[in-house]
Amino acid sequence: SQMCHMSVGQKVPRDYLPRYFIFFSVFVCLQGSDNELKAEKEGVSDSESKVDSGVPEVPVPPDDTPEVLNKALSGLSSRWKNWWVRGILTLAMISFFFFIIYLGPMVLMMIVLCVQIKCFQEIITIGYSVYHSYDLPWFRTLSWYFLLCVNYFFYGETVTDYFFTLVQREEPLRILSKYHRFISFALYLTGFCMFVLSLVKKHYRLQFYMFGWTHVTLLIVVTQSHLIIHNLFEGMIWFIVPISCVICNDIMAYMFGFFFGKSPKGCCKTWEGFIGGFFSTIVFGIMLSYVMAGYRYFVCPVEFNNDSNSFQVDCEPSELFQLQDYFLPSMLESVTGWTTVRLYPFQIHSIALSSFASIVGPFGGFFASGFKRAFKIKDFANTIPGHGGIMDRFDCQYLMATFVNVYIASFIRGPNPTKVIQQLLALRPDQQLYIFNSLKAHLTEKGLLPALEEAAAA
Repeated sequence: SQMCHMSVGQKVPRDYLPRYFIFFSVFVCLQGSDNELKAEKEGVSDSESKVDSGVPEVPVPPDDTPEVLNKALSGLSSRWKNWWVRGILTLAMISFFFFIIYLGPMVLMMIVLCVQIKCFQEIITIGYSVYHSYDLPWFRTLSWYFLLCVNYFFYGETVTDYFFTLVQREEPLRILSKYHRFISFALYLTGFCMFVLSLVKKHYRLQFYMFGWTHVTLLIVVTQSHLIIHNLFEGMIWFIVPISCVICNDIMAYMFGFFFGKSPKGCCKTWEGFIGGFFSTIVFGIMLSYVMAGYRYFVCPVEFNNDSNSFQVDCEPSELFQLQDYFLPSMLESVTGWTTVRLYPFQIHSIALSSFASIVGPFGGFFASGFKRAFKIKDFANTIPGHGGIMDRFDCQYLMATFVNVYIASFIRGPNPTKVIQQLLALRPDQQLYIFNSLKAHLTEKGLLPALEEAAAA
């Protein structure tokens, strides 16, 4: 303590303390002096120093495990009690997942929207719990306002893209669709101006912290849920298989880590859990894809029927969902004795989806774990006993949604003639005639038009 009161330039005797302790003490004193000088020079307020000097803590939510489970599992150790609680609630969530699949794509979209709102609420609540003592004006109001603006933009784009005929048929919807992006920008600009007007001199830094907090949350939650809905429109199989692979990997990694891991807590984040979850998810993805690829309800794109004003999932399955023969490599042929194997092409794509869910997907969970550790919390909320909040269950799903959307756009989706025709029908008659003549000249030049005319005459 005496050394810390010495001036910075004063020489410290070598025989005062051992050499290593002298160096450490001088270093601490220099750091303290430097921080004090910076605080005085920049005029940092007490509230901002409080935030920067330590890690903020979030109140730990109470355990809301149902009393029935607490009584039934009271004789077990905490490790096995947690295992049973997680297992029972996992089966309940899987059953609910099957139920909403049975209800159809519209219900699935509503569930995605509800999950998005709940995840946003959990993350924003953490920020409010950390900084509510500073009485930041309009923080929660602006956060929910920006959520409304971003959802209006994304869902408006989706409605215009997939319900084009309906939008063009209704005059109010047609006007909203035409000026959709301008309206979205105006709404966001209003929120931006409200934020600037809410700035308080002594809380500038904190308010910009929370402004960035809100926008990063919107990027992580809303954008990814929008991609999930786009994947759903490509066919329910592109929605169900990726989500199921993440769920399978999460469960099997926990099981392998619990029973075979060397961690005393039986944690799923072990090498045993990682490797076991990987191979289990690959096998599960191939088997689930084989079952689902045989049903039109799962493989057909979700389209809106203008005559019945409802969604329909009926089509002629593409080659991606038709059984084909594949020659096995010589090594596998020598082991199995098979020359060929009949598979759906989608099963091969499922290997890529399963691999991502097993190798890269967990990094979404690691990211969420790092976020929680930064604020010294175990879970985002206590919505699901034994599992935490909704965000705790969907941290890997959002990363998976982006990959599936990029994968479809890069390797699966081609030009959509239906959407091209819808856009042509929205043009003026003179523009339609111009495109018709241009297309006719192009087909004649390629030598296709005479053949088509002969086929039509025949």
